[in-house]
Amino acid sequence: MKEIGHYIGGKRVAGTSGRTSDVFNPATGEVEAKVALASAAELNAAIENAKAAQPAWAAMNPQRRARVFMKFVDLLHRDMDKLAEALSREHGKTLPDARGDVIRGLEVAEFCIGAPHLLKGEFSEGAGPGIDLHSVRQPLGVVAGITPFNFPAMIPMWKFCPAIVCGNAFILKPSERDPSVPIMLAELMLEAGLPAGILNVVNGDKEAVDGILDHKDIMAVGFVGSTAIAEYVYTRGCAAGKRVQCFGGAKNHMLIMPDADMDQAVDALVGAGYGAAGERCMAVSVAVPVGEGTADKLMEKLVPRVENLKIAPYTAGDDADFGPLVTKAAHDRVKGYVDKGVAEGADLVVDGRNFKMQGYENGFFIGGCLFDHVTKDMSIYTDEIFGPVLSVVRAKTYEEGLDLAMSHEYGNGVAIFTRDGDAARDFASRINIGMVGINVPIPVPLAYYTFGGWKRSGFGDLNQHGPDAFRFYTRTKTITSRWPSGIKDGADFAIPTMN
Repeated sequence: MKEIGHYIGGKRVAGTSGRTSDVFNPATGEVEAKVALASAAELNAAIENAKAAQPAWAAMNPQRRARVFMKFVDLLHRDMDKLAEALSREHGKTLPDARGDVIRGLEVAEFCIGAPHLLKGEFSEGAGPGIDLHSVRQPLGVVAGITPFNFPAMIPMWKFCPAIVCGNAFILKPSERDPSVPIMLAELMLEAGLPAGILNVVNGDKEAVDGILDHKDIMAVGFVGSTAIAEYVYTRGCAAGKRVQCFGGAKNHMLIMPDADMDQAVDALVGAGYGAAGERCMAVSVAVPVGEGTADKLMEKLVPRVENLKIAPYTAGDDADFGPLVTKAAHDRVKGYVDKGVAEGADLVVDGRNFKMQGYENGFFIGGCLFDHVTKDMSIYTDEIFGPVLSVVRAKTYEEGLDLAMSHEYGNGVAIFTRDGDAARDFASRINIGMVGINVPIPVPLAYYTFGGWKRSGFGDLNQHGPDAFRFYTRTKTITSRWPSGIKDGADFAIPTMN
């Protein structure tokens, strides 16, 4: 049985706590590894190691720190297939999804190459009689990231790349469900020239999380995961005097207006609703057809697409739509929500609960599920399911559809599909959600734009990249727009970023 320990001081080390967690192959349902769960003593040792290494790294000029990331990007390209295969084996997502996971993290590393410019301070001459002022940016010291299972490459790189290029040392506590890729990334960072101890990977469970939140030498913490845990991490970390930023859950809506390109909308829903088995915080889980007849037109095209989704293990090739869920507990949870939806009176148009993959009967597979006539009081509408389940909520008017998204407790992402530029502008300016897609189903911004949810999808400082002077007085909404098919040349479709 393969054993996965930690990565501390530039090398893999075995766990010593005696506690482990199973790492599954989701396609077969078999345990393929045991991952060590750190004790408080092991976590403290990793923090002490990072604390000792950090001053010399901080003293290195930003240009030299950025060169490490230049090399790191090259190494990510070199090992792309190796990383994707390891990621798919432990997570279950298809190889194209796994490569996308790595690439979106790579883009953050590319952004960090510009750190010498981004870290420049400010200067004011003549601020007072004979007085000049200047500011400098300095690292905090040792910081940490607690990252989820669903993007074991991208989200760790979201966290450790900016932190490290700014001169900090970083403690990464990844998910114990798929721990191999984070350690592989740490090894690539060392190969790229990062000094030992600047990036330490400590595997663990709640004991390690609480240790990070309470430790006096951890100055800041970033977290991505469920809303309940995000709120816990934010509350406990802030109580300990740390800077804390937490991204939580989501229930992302997509409005389909009567004038939308229905083929384009259906393509978007299939990819955004069922890709990665729905295990992503930016998945579209609620489709809102607006106006009389729109829902029937949508369902006519959507139902056969969902019925014909190809579900397969990652070894089946690149043409599968999605693979298994990450664990049996995740599988049972999603199936339980589908059962609830039926019990609550929703119309289960496509039922994937009994899907079995031949030769992989013990895998954590579930087929695509599609509900129609879902109402606001149903648990399949209120709760984040985190699986391949799409709910259709019919809206009579645009205002009713807008209110559905605005009144929901989550505010991560939202989209509208329309040919009407006025509707698009109104939607983008009024919606109280952090990332907005105009004819784009998953409006995840590029690395040099803000990512962040509003309402109960985010806790802490939501404006990651804006000017410091406005950081605590505004919140940033990122809008991604695509010129829709069928729009007339010269039509007004400029969608500004609304702050």
